[in-house]
Amino acid sequence: MDENRPVLNAAETFNECEKLWAHANAREEIRRLYDETRPEEDRCFLVLDDDPTGVQTVHDVPVVTDWREETLEELFSGPGSLKYVLTNSRSFPAEKTARVHREIARNAWQAARTAGRKLTVISRGDSTLRGHFPLETRVLRETLESLGALPFAGEVLCPYFREGGRFTLNGVHYVKEGERLTPAAQTEFARDKTFGYHHSYLPEYIEEKTGGGTAAGQVLRLDLEELRGLKWARMEEKLLSAKDFRYVVCDALEDTDVQALSVLLTRLAEKGVHYLLRSAAAVPKALGHIDDRPLLSRAEMCGHGDGTGGLVIVGSHVAKTTRQLECLRASGLPLCFVEFDVSGWRRPGALREETRRAADEAAEAMREGKTAVVYTSRTLVAPEGMDAEQMLRLSVDISDALTAVVSSLSLRPRFLIAKGGITSSDVGVKALRVRKATVLGQAQPGIPVWKTGEESLFPGLSYIIFPGNVGGDSTLRDIVETLCG
Repeated sequence: MDENRPVLNAAETFNECEKLWAHANAREEIRRLYDETRPEEDRCFLVLDDDPTGVQTVHDVPVVTDWREETLEELFSGPGSLKYVLTNSRSFPAEKTARVHREIARNAWQAARTAGRKLTVISRGDSTLRGHFPLETRVLRETLESLGALPFAGEVLCPYFREGGRFTLNGVHYVKEGERLTPAAQTEFARDKTFGYHHSYLPEYIEEKTGGGTAAGQVLRLDLEELRGLKWARMEEKLLSAKDFRYVVCDALEDTDVQALSVLLTRLAEKGVHYLLRSAAAVPKALGHIDDRPLLSRAEMCGHGDGTGGLVIVGSHVAKTTRQLECLRASGLPLCFVEFDVSGWRRPGALREETRRAADEAAEAMREGKTAVVYTSRTLVAPEGMDAEQMLRLSVDISDALTAVVSSLSLRPRFLIAKGGITSSDVGVKALRVRKATVLGQAQPGIPVWKTGEESLFPGLSYIIFPGNVGGDSTLRDIVETLCG
């Protein structure tokens, strides 16, 4: 178990790790190699995103919400090497997740061949280690290899995500909380009813999630000392020597560390050695060579508006979201708060009634130029004894009812924010009916903004996707304040 693993002081830890750089210009050397080591022009990185928040580090890239072969062929035929498919598989039961990933792998393999692109598939998962791991990558590996892909040497797990305060050091994954680096298994995210876990040391996490199929001692590690020490030969030898499919975990405290990983993986690919990738949002950005850009301005997100108010939908129940909601309530902005009561979920028709009431109140507030904030009641409604799959189904039922608040609107909001992974996916796909969107950039670090496609309910709408586990207490307020002007 993980209880005795120490919490670290963030500033002291980062300062100590500065000593690991090989020399004063080591960062610049990595960045130079990174700029020089680019994938082939016909290479396409297809990121399978298990909820819509995985585009939280990139900009000017396409994202699609279905995985039909013709959709993927159109996606691969466009410019750029980085493409996203929103699977929303974190809301699926295991059987559906496996079926969907087999289907995506088959369609992507054929679409890439038709479009003349070399295919690299990245499984983008949660930076706090929740989700269908290792199921999704196992299905991808089995399916792609059966179709003729070269056998994978192993799988790299890299959940680093700077914008969200997720860091890995000495194989231990941490969540930054204020000035503390807390081992991930000691946070509220590890107590997730569906995807909970007990280990922050990633080799032990892998042993736990594989049910003992991979022992912690079998997992290879790329340490910060190797990455920052520019020990390319040692790292290449380690990964080239992998036999019988090995898991690899990678330390990272800043983006340059992930750029070093990108250099290493690109060099290996040139030698015909390929690894599966399970990562948070930083690795796709690095492999796709997406540069940084400033946060989006109010004008970029919603222009000057027409006097109609915005809409905020809050489904996430983590404590961080509740604190952010209370900070927004105390802001003094022109808001109308509408509680979506989920307590009657057992009574037939109760959630539908709540949808109608909440939609009517939200529309009235928006007509008056106020921003409507529709949020699910904060109390836990699930009875004791519910298993993980039952909890997931209940979450989906509640999300469907909350999402219907958006789909029933005839009034176009000035902007739309959805808070929570399942919520933001359902709003985007089911309510807004987005088939293809463009990622504009970020409203705040780690909080992406879609521009919805012409086929959607509200074409060209700025749709802000706010993960439940990202931001400080004031971040939701700050975004709404910017958008309200």
